Amino acid sequence: MDANNKILIADDHPLFRAALKQAVHQAVPHALVVEADTLEAAQNAADEHTDADLILLDLHMPDANGFSGLVYLRGQHPGIPVVMVSGSEEPHVIRKAMDYGASGFIPKSASLEVIAEAIQSVMDGEEWLPVAIDDLDDQVTEEEARFAEALATLTPQQFRVLMMLTEGLLNKQIAYELNVSEATIKAHVTAILRKLGVHSRTQAVIAASQLLVDKPKAELE
Repeated sequence: MDANNKILIADDHPLFRAALKQAVHQAVPHALVVEADTLEAAQNAADEHTDADLILLDLHMPDANGFSGLVYLRGQHPGIPVVMVSGSEEPHVIRKAMDYGASGFIPKSASLEVIAEAIQSVMDGEEWLPVAIDDLDDQVTEEEARFAEALATLTPQQFRVLMMLTEGLLNKQIAYELNVSEATIKAHVTAILRKLGVHSRTQAVIAASQLLVDKPKAELE
């Protein structure tokens, strides 16, 4: 590793971003660290730094829905490893994150030394997990995997619109938030439905709910 290493930190809490940055510099002393406080900012940073070595991504970003941030970043930038960072430590959450393409999972309760160790391991090409999950069944079904692939084909603006749909916003409200016309939002919704292979915004929201992480899958059914 050398001074050319780049690591992106995406977390909406400034204090924890600072802690992650400290851990990064323990693991990779001369790395360039780029910080983002929203998924959109993380996406822009990844677009700018396509040669980044690692993304540390908070599982609960304000403009994402559960695993959607992970799925979208992995789809847009498959060459950059993503490590999830979360206050959730349930094995089913960790398993699902790995099934969706994460290279590791770091609990926010971990010490700086453990976080640095995790970063070092992933930078060396290994996976890092806080617990053994080999004995768990895969959490991602074929249907969920197909949806994840489709989600990754959305444009950044279409992704933002979909996330707003999951919040229950109407086209008019989304248009106001994004400062575009309602006709533009209608066009985005039409494109989203086509790409996701669904026939209504309700079906799109239900499909996106597969990416929630607060409860085991069995509780969401």
